[in-house]
Amino acid sequence: MRRVLVALLAVPSILAAQNQKPPAADTATRRVVQAARRNGFVAIDGKLDEAAWAAATPTSGFVQSYPKPGAPAPDPTEVRILYDDQALYVGVRMHDSHPDSIAAQLARRDASGIFSDWVHVIIDSYHDRRTSFRFTVNPKGVKKDVYTSNDGQEDLNWDAVWDVATQIDSGGWTAEYRIPLSQLRFGSSSARERIWGFQVQRDIARRQERDTWSPWKPQDPGFVSRFGDLVGLMNVPTPSRLEVMPYVSARATRAPGSAANPFYSRTDLKPSAGGDLRYGLPAGLTLTATVNPDFGQVEVDPSVVNLSAFETFFPEKRPFFLEGSDVFSFGQVTTHNDFGSQQYFYSRRIGRQPQLFPGASNLAYADVPDQTTILGAAKITGKVGPWTLGVIDGVTPEERADVKLTDGTRTTSPVEPFTNYFAGRARRDFRNGGSVIGGMITSTVRDVSDKVFTDVLRRNSSFGGIDFEHSMQNRAWVASGFLAGSRVTGSTGAIAATQLNSTHYYQRPQADYIEFDPNRTSLDGHIGELAIARNGSLFGSLAYKEASPGLELNDMGFIGRADYRATSVLVGFQDYTAGQHLTNFTYYAYANQAYNFGGLSILRSGAFGANLTFLNQWSLSLNGGANPEYYSDRFTRGGPDALQPSAWNGGFDISSDSRKPVVYGTGFSYARAESGGYQPSAYLNVTYRPTTSVRLSFNPSYTGGLSTGQYVRGVTDALATSTFGRRYVFADIRQTTLSMDTRVEWTFTPTLSLQMYAQPFVATGKYENFKEFLTPKQYDFAVYGKDRGTIARSAAGVYTVDPDGTGPATAFQFGDPNFNVRSLRGNAVFRWEYRPGSALFFVWQQERSGFEPIGDFSASRDIGDIFKTTPTNVFLIKATYWLGR
Repeated sequence: MRRVLVALLAVPSILAAQNQKPPAADTATRRVVQAARRNGFVAIDGKLDEAAWAAATPTSGFVQSYPKPGAPAPDPTEVRILYDDQALYVGVRMHDSHPDSIAAQLARRDASGIFSDWVHVIIDSYHDRRTSFRFTVNPKGVKKDVYTSNDGQEDLNWDAVWDVATQIDSGGWTAEYRIPLSQLRFGSSSARERIWGFQVQRDIARRQERDTWSPWKPQDPGFVSRFGDLVGLMNVPTPSRLEVMPYVSARATRAPGSAANPFYSRTDLKPSAGGDLRYGLPAGLTLTATVNPDFGQVEVDPSVVNLSAFETFFPEKRPFFLEGSDVFSFGQVTTHNDFGSQQYFYSRRIGRQPQLFPGASNLAYADVPDQTTILGAAKITGKVGPWTLGVIDGVTPEERADVKLTDGTRTTSPVEPFTNYFAGRARRDFRNGGSVIGGMITSTVRDVSDKVFTDVLRRNSSFGGIDFEHSMQNRAWVASGFLAGSRVTGSTGAIAATQLNSTHYYQRPQADYIEFDPNRTSLDGHIGELAIARNGSLFGSLAYKEASPGLELNDMGFIGRADYRATSVLVGFQDYTAGQHLTNFTYYAYANQAYNFGGLSILRSGAFGANLTFLNQWSLSLNGGANPEYYSDRFTRGGPDALQPSAWNGGFDISSDSRKPVVYGTGFSYARAESGGYQPSAYLNVTYRPTTSVRLSFNPSYTGGLSTGQYVRGVTDALATSTFGRRYVFADIRQTTLSMDTRVEWTFTPTLSLQMYAQPFVATGKYENFKEFLTPKQYDFAVYGKDRGTIARSAAGVYTVDPDGTGPATAFQFGDPNFNVRSLRGNAVFRWEYRPGSALFFVWQQERSGFEPIGDFSASRDIGDIFKTTPTNVFLIKATYWLGR
């Protein structure tokens, strides 16, 4: 890691020599605002009454983005800009003919979805027409800061340290900003005058209106590329940037357990300390590093029940990895419809849950870490001239579990090896951001010298590729694509396990285009996509994508399956101009078709939809689709291909006027297959704002139905000749899932807040009609005990199946797969930003979980039993302190 960082520190100096002059302002086609050097004191109090503001030339002339795009804004807005060598000052006066109707909701910083007026000051300090920094505030002083890349891709996790104050008066409201230049990103320049992209937008909640200084409409292609220019920034130096944020924390965990367990402590206390560093490198790059990070204040993941062979994807929530993560986005082609989902850099792999469990046959007790420790991580991100750069490196140590054996011996057992994670990304802009070419590499290196790891985990994983984007006709048309490859290496055992896992299934007997090789020590694959998209009122896209059978991303990235070639198409129309009945609407239709590399059709689907917003601000969404018959090469989990019967689906969503104190929405969907399977689902969302500082939301949801093809297990049997020497056992399953996400947000001041989240969750599954898959490329089964053989269940819940009754086939067994899963996960976070950039957290987390092999659903039993289980409680106090210049 040290060698990587030393090499990277030399990159800015090398690239700075190639730094091109920034593009000149196109005053013929863009709005221009003049900044004035500050001459006199400015107090950030929201009053705009200092004499210094009189030196700044005001700019106004805002127009609507919606509901009447291009029409003059009903209420004027004026903007003034000052600067000095340390900061940019922006004063915004928002006139309002009805100041008593200004919406002003209190909320925690970076809150979304609240009913409020807002003003957004957005600065493209790189002046590349693709990236920007947004500073947003509402009349109550609630702040948001957002980093935008790729001409419209927002990163809400970017946080800066800046000042703003607001005032509501008889003429409307004002916002007075001080934005330190150290919080923006720009390189050195030989020119006396800097020119930056600039935009101001104002939201008026009661009219669901957005007014914009430099004209922009929601259906316009691009966002940053539509900005005007800020000129007059004379002799502004490149600021030095150094920020250090140490932390200390103390965690107490109280959990149920057995007194006989030598590793159990009813109350487990763990102090911790660490910190983050952010340092401005030459030419506009930033080094960010973390040592022994603590993410105890992060919201817990929701409960799920996964009956598939594929890993569940959970989004990243840890601040260090979220901020600037857009820099590492690769292969994100511009398309309105796509097949497959994958991430080439999935940061949750760093600090993941240990992949092994102590395997001693005489194991009595084990204390296994919940997560892998992150010794340290560092990243460099930013822009150097036309180049966007991102590099990240993280190190996790070998993790060992404390173990006690049945003979009383205490020892340790390795459960995760020492690992280094690396990712590097570079992109170069051409044509003022109208064209982009880039590349990415990732590497995961594990120390698997311990024999516990050698035949289980891959030693090395690498990935690399190039991507591009080229826009035409003022970004109305965009061509984009990428091509990349992967390679994993390891022992024969580790690579054999890779070939056999659910991403690849090289053992499939009908896949004559691939071959399982137990002697392999490496596996290679590729992925690529090419797309053309049209943006605007009439929009659409056409894309082709393929992933070879050997593609493997799951060491540093995330992928469900490989081995496909797919085409995706979508066409739609949207209009954001308010009419006689609607304020906006969107109609669309799309289709997908996919084949594996053997030419087998693995998906055929088509769908349509409509989104309507009425003049009373109610909205309605409708959707429907159909899937003709196709085949699944994953249905039998490594066995023969199977037919997937045709199916159809439909649904609707309705939401009420978001301007009201009580906002509610509901939706229903229904899917049905020709096989007799069906799945209804419904939800209700209720948000209540009893005061301007409290917001409550309740989101109950239900999913049920019947699946006629739930995999149970596979059994090797040479007599099963029709299915290539293996029996595949399935069942019907009746499922019920209930959950209710509940949130309470109480904001005392813009810097003092309490947030609570809880998710009661119940999932049940009743297995019936255990049966055997009969015929490849058909959806054909024989039910045990009815169509063939016998089946019996013991009092201990073990099923015994004799596939042919009194015949020569060998009987086999499996446990009762019925389940009733109950859980409650929640946390409460009290946050106080006691000084700019510094915060104190008080956190309480609770988890309750229970399991019974019943299968059927009973509301009184299953919901009530959630609260009968003994909880695990975690209490955390964490303090951070920001030091910066």
